[in-house]
Amino acid sequence: MAQVRCASTAAAALTAIRGELRQHGKKGLRQVNRSEATIPPHHQGHRKRLRERFVKAGLAGFAAHEVIELLLTLAIPRADVKQPAKALLARFGSLRATLDAPLSELHAVKGVGEVAATALHVIREAANLYLQEASEGTEVLKDSVRLEQFWRMRIGTLKHEVFAVAYLDSAYRLLHDGVETLQTGTVDRAAVYPRRVVEAALKRQAAALVLAHNHPNGNVQPSDHDKVLTRAIVLAAETISLRVVDHLIVSSQETFSFRSAGLL
Repeated sequence: MAQVRCASTAAAALTAIRGELRQHGKKGLRQVNRSEATIPPHHQGHRKRLRERFVKAGLAGFAAHEVIELLLTLAIPRADVKQPAKALLARFGSLRATLDAPLSELHAVKGVGEVAATALHVIREAANLYLQEASEGTEVLKDSVRLEQFWRMRIGTLKHEVFAVAYLDSAYRLLHDGVETLQTGTVDRAAVYPRRVVEAALKRQAAALVLAHNHPNGNVQPSDHDKVLTRAIVLAAETISLRVVDHLIVSSQETFSFRSAGLL
């Protein structure tokens, strides 16, 4: 009987010890979890360092994927964006190509959702608007390089052809909100009528025009149709003393100027 009581006592003591260990184990685990929760994820510190570098020196010294990463942090508030940024660069090859990529192709990259893809397009269009507003009041003939850069960025990378017009005052300065896309077409043709160009210029009270359209195939040499259309618009504009200053054909990298080529 004494042996039974001793065994019973020992078993009870062992059970109590196990209970204590479980309680301490849970408490310790909770303490570890709380401790881990106070440690910020690595990518949060990385985001902060990227922002601090930008504030200090702009984008100088940034690798291409770091620029994309910094942009993605504006649309993806918590997740790590380093890998999506590198994936975008690997797929499209450059920052510019990434910003120019269609939404559907951006969505296809792992880690880039609808919001982030749209944000990249917003950033691109904001840059276009900035360049347009920076050109307002600038005499076109004195800064043809900026004009060509503007059109290449605005329409040069599009996968379909568009026909656009810049409206100028009598000193050949870009009017406020003076750029308009008049026609969107297919991969090789955007049909536009001279009468529509003239009517749009009258509505804006423009004194001069710069015409522009893109060639998605990358070859900026004018076709016979381009030459005929340009001549028709020039003749229609002359009837109301409206001057066509230039017609630019652009791709992502090149520009053809009718004026520089002596065709205007």
